[in-house]
Amino acid sequence: MTAVPFENSRKLHLGESLFKILLYVAACVVLVTLAAILIILFVSGKDAFARFGIVGFLTTDQWDPVRDLYGAAAPIVGTLASAAIALAIAWPLGFGIAYFLTEICPRRLRAPLGIAIELLAAIPSIVYGMWGFFILAPFMSTSIEPWLTENFSWLPVLPNDMNPLWFWFQGAPVGVGLLTAGVVLAIMILPFIAATSRDVLLTTPQLLKDGGYAMGATRWEVLTGVVIPAVRGSLFGAVFLGLGRALGETMAVTFVIGNANRLPDGFFAPTASIASIVANTFPEADAGSMKLAALFALGFILFVVSFFVLALARLLLRQGRMA
Repeated sequence: MTAVPFENSRKLHLGESLFKILLYVAACVVLVTLAAILIILFVSGKDAFARFGIVGFLTTDQWDPVRDLYGAAAPIVGTLASAAIALAIAWPLGFGIAYFLTEICPRRLRAPLGIAIELLAAIPSIVYGMWGFFILAPFMSTSIEPWLTENFSWLPVLPNDMNPLWFWFQGAPVGVGLLTAGVVLAIMILPFIAATSRDVLLTTPQLLKDGGYAMGATRWEVLTGVVIPAVRGSLFGAVFLGLGRALGETMAVTFVIGNANRLPDGFFAPTASIASIVANTFPEADAGSMKLAALFALGFILFVVSFFVLALARLLLRQGRMA
């Protein structure tokens, strides 16, 4: 074996050290960027927190620029409610698509169908918004919402301290509103949930499934008794990834949620999300004004919520792979 000259060995050691330092720098850049965004949002919105109080700002639904009074309750409720509707629609559809692609779909069709589902994620959000406003909203107002009112208006009324009554499927079928925003968000997060769930299902040991079939279990019994218990944590991680995508969506939601900064009194009611109210009112906020501070405070709240949701999703996915 030929010995490496001392000079060459020194150069190799120096190059490896520099490469290692660059990797550390790259990792630190991400952490510093996240911390800088968080600090800037909090510092810029601290005037709103100081004037209204953190609890008061979070629980007040008023948004009155004339009196310079601002509360985050309405956009927070709109954000969480639209994301919940999206998950209720996209979660079963995404898991069904994932299970079909991994267990039932013919092999020659798996790749084309998988690519077609994933292409939904490549469509710009503004295209979803335009489609939702011009196509989906009129269809919702003329067909879906009247049908829901006719068949499901008997559902119990939910008490709410901020609204006297909260109806599920009652109200004017205007098309744009909470339900339409949830449907658009469901279509947008569907490829994320389906693709991640498919990858999770592929990690299920084949021996476990073969053992279930060998014992005479049906496909449904193997799914509910073997597959889901084996990858339950990772499946929840896929759902939280979709939730993180839904919470921060801006343009598509702005088109179809109605942009009425008030608490919704039903699924058909126009309301606002954090992202939509920031996008609509940020150009009108003067530098140093309380309105601008309130918008930064909303951004800080959305950042914190999205960060913890995505962190939880990654944690669940990692635990599911390690199990």
